[in-house]
Amino acid sequence: MQILITGANGTVGSAILSELGDREEYEFTCLDVEDHPERETVVADITNLDEIRPHFEGQDAVIHLAAAAELSVPWDSVEELNIRGTYNVMQAAAEAEVENFIYASSIHTIGMYEIELSPELYSLNHDLSITHDDQVRPDSFYGVSKVLGEALGRQFVESQANPLGALHPVYETNLRDYPTRFYSLRILTVLGEQYDHPYGLAETGVDEDWWERDSDEYDLMVDRMKCTWFSHRDLGQMIDLCLQDESVEFDIFWGVSDNEATWVDLEHNREVLGYEPKDNGAEWDAPPE
Repeated sequence: MQILITGANGTVGSAILSELGDREEYEFTCLDVEDHPERETVVADITNLDEIRPHFEGQDAVIHLAAAAELSVPWDSVEELNIRGTYNVMQAAAEAEVENFIYASSIHTIGMYEIELSPELYSLNHDLSITHDDQVRPDSFYGVSKVLGEALGRQFVESQANPLGALHPVYETNLRDYPTRFYSLRILTVLGEQYDHPYGLAETGVDEDWWERDSDEYDLMVDRMKCTWFSHRDLGQMIDLCLQDESVEFDIFWGVSDNEATWVDLEHNREVLGYEPKDNGAEWDAPPE
């Protein structure tokens, strides 16, 4: 299977390639705005459709990760990269007749639940369990852009079944035959290899001199990541399941490990894709040596 990854040099892309890059059934093309010192990279900007379009030819799947991901990013940047850029990637995939599209959505599509209910939400005693069908509540322009990306993906795949397309030119112009499958993966927390554990956010803060190890801030970050940790091996499993699946037209899945305190419901992942996460933040009581 030929697979194009946009934003391949980022944390999530690097984790996917580490987990699946050696699999014989997959051949990855890495696309990013900058070259990578250790792997071949197609240097192209997703805000330029003509620039990225040739690299979609012959691909069986696209994993779209490229985005302005900081919550403080202003609207102009979010609009250009996350909205127009996502449209360009979707349009390039449609023109190249790519069947599978995996979209990196985010926990920030529902971030207001956390803002409203934290820090109590980080305990094992909370009773919140958000499903993929619950109302979105984005917490930032970044979160809004991910909601829009999901809607765009749905429009692309579901427009293929629009019977009005043959009856009215307005509908006909919106018809597309590809992609045929769209998987929105609402990712919670993925960190680099050094910090791929439930103490990762807290240890990052220590290493960056944001707080001390014995501090309330450190403990809060541990509590949060024990809820939101998405380990590299569970991420690799989810991507693999989406690539192998042939049943989904459009669907939304949570990108998180089997953490006891998480506030999202993984039952849909299990039922549709057969997801069997291996990691659980509650099993850790200290960072690795």
